[in-house]
Amino acid sequence: MDFEYSEKVKALQAKLQRFMDEHIYPNEAAHHEEIEENTRAGRRWTPLKSIEDLKVKARAAGLWNLWRPKSHGGELGNLEYAPLCEIMGRVPWAPEVFNCSAPDTGNMETFLRYGSPEHQKQWLEPLLEGKIRSCFAMTEPGVASSDATNIESSIRRDGDHYVINGRKWWSSGAPDPRCAIFIFMGKTDTSAARHSQQSMILIPRETPGVQILRPLSLYGYDDAPHGHAEVLFENVRVPASNILLGEGRGFEIAQGRLGPGRIHHCMRIIGQAERALELMCKRALARVAFGRPVADQGVTRERIAEARIMIDSARLLVLKTAYMMDTVGNKAAKNEIAMIKVLAPNVAHQVIDWSIQVHGGGGLSEDFPLAYMYAWNRALRFADGPDEVHRNAVAKNELARYLSVPKA
Repeated sequence: MDFEYSEKVKALQAKLQRFMDEHIYPNEAAHHEEIEENTRAGRRWTPLKSIEDLKVKARAAGLWNLWRPKSHGGELGNLEYAPLCEIMGRVPWAPEVFNCSAPDTGNMETFLRYGSPEHQKQWLEPLLEGKIRSCFAMTEPGVASSDATNIESSIRRDGDHYVINGRKWWSSGAPDPRCAIFIFMGKTDTSAARHSQQSMILIPRETPGVQILRPLSLYGYDDAPHGHAEVLFENVRVPASNILLGEGRGFEIAQGRLGPGRIHHCMRIIGQAERALELMCKRALARVAFGRPVADQGVTRERIAEARIMIDSARLLVLKTAYMMDTVGNKAAKNEIAMIKVLAPNVAHQVIDWSIQVHGGGGLSEDFPLAYMYAWNRALRFADGPDEVHRNAVAKNELARYLSVPKA
């Protein structure tokens, strides 16, 4: 495996880094201030002008839809996209500027892979243009959704339509007024085989019966103006042509969608961990405690060293996974995908925690990005499936290697 970045990737890295230095980092405070100003004016969920203006600049710079896979009209493979995604991930809201944010990238890939020409014309094209946003509605409050076969929402055929009923939560993007389309997972046939009961269907936001019950906060953060929500779908009627692939294909679509989407999360997380380490080193060198710089304290040096080892190890596993996805496919890389989904957020969570400790009370405040990064990375250990589920999958794959080996 050769992880040397190509000249094309190096050029994009340099261009992206310049954009971050010139337009993203200087606007972090303004981004927060605009949200607060909108809140005072009673319009917290209004799209941010600062973001929309930066999107124009990013597109003009050729830094738009970098996530798009080579297999579907893009210029980069997963391995090539990884270092770019890492740079964007250093600021949690930055990926949206480049039309590379969740859940839209995963939803766009779903349309690319599984959408009909009509679906692509109506929904994919405006998503690629950044004119609308989208939501993926899967998790439910009434069941343990870590086992997706538990999902209870119903998708019932009625002539030329389907009627949808269910309650979803942690539906990313649902509160955003730009969110125009939901990809919804529910059951079309409860008598079918366990993994063939589920289907995915498209629900336009304005369809009667779709009700946003409440935005949800994540450790006190609501991620406005995009956010997450609890949503009620009550007798929602959509054309039968809105079904993706056909009845019973929900798990197949989920696996195809969540492989690339989840590795994107891991790439961005590495970027956050790098920034947390950078902030930790700068703070440790600038502060004095007990008569000497914090950087001279043995425990601080131990943590800085461990952080570097952990980040580089996680990055290498992410790059290996990206390489395998590009060369042998997502299915063959399923074990590596499961491993990085455990490793990356846990590494980032620990490094951010150490960085907060070095920052003292400042690390808990909004003066630094660490508190939000800490909350978000903790949440990612659920968002991409609980650690326990992924560890179980890795263990099963490992044990399978020895099932036919004679006992010692």
